[in-house]
Amino acid sequence: MADDKELSSFISERDMQYTILDTRPDRGLLFVISGPSGVGKGTLRKKVFNVFPDLKYSVSANTRPPRKGEIEGKDYYFVTVDEFKKMIKENKFVEWAIVHGDYKGTPIQFLIDELLKKGRDILLELDVQGAMQVKEKFPDGIFIFIAPPTWKDLEDRLRKRNTEGESALEKRLKDARIEIKYKKNYNYLVVNDNIKTALKKIESIIIAERCKIANYKK
Repeated sequence: MADDKELSSFISERDMQYTILDTRPDRGLLFVISGPSGVGKGTLRKKVFNVFPDLKYSVSANTRPPRKGEIEGKDYYFVTVDEFKKMIKENKFVEWAIVHGDYKGTPIQFLIDELLKKGRDILLELDVQGAMQVKEKFPDGIFIFIAPPTWKDLEDRLRKRNTEGESALEKRLKDARIEIKYKKNYNYLVVNDNIKTALKKIESIIIAERCKIANYKK
C-alpha cells in the first residue's frame, strides 16, 4: 500500500486543499418522514431536530383543532376550512390532502426559499397522501417510511393517545391499512419498535445521504 508521500504525488496541491462542503450543489436535500397516524412520526421528527439543528422544518397548515401541547406556528398553522380552500385556489401548497376528514397541506413558498434558493436541507413530516404528492414534484427527495412493529402495536398506540372517538379511531385504522401498502414507494423503511433505535436509523440515513458522492458537484 502506498504511503502518504507516494499518495500525495498523485494529488495536486489544489486538490489537497479541496473543501468537500463547498461542492454541495445550491439545491439542498429534501427528507420526508411519513407513515400511518400513530406510528410516532411527530416524536421522531422532534428528536431528529435535536440531533440535526441545521435542518429546516416546514410547518404544515391543518384545519383540525389543536391537540394538547401543540403550538401554533411550531407544530402546525391551524386554519379554518375556508382559509385552507382559499390557499388551494391560490396554489400555495406543494401538497395537500384530506386526512381523516381534515385538510392538511405544506406551503410551497418555504420549499422554494429554503431548498432551492438557499440550498438548505429540509425535513418534512407528512401523511402518506402528502408524501406521494411531494414525490411527484421532488422525485430526488429522500423518503423514509415509519412503520409500526405490529398492527396491534399501532392500534394500541392510537387508543392510548385518547384524542378521538371510536368512529374517528376506526377511520384512522382503516386508512392505515391502505397507507402501509405504499411503503414500497419509499427509499427507506424504519420500524419504530423502539424510539431510540428508530432515531438512530434515521440519523444514519441523513448522514449517509449527506455523504453521497452523487449529491456533490462533479
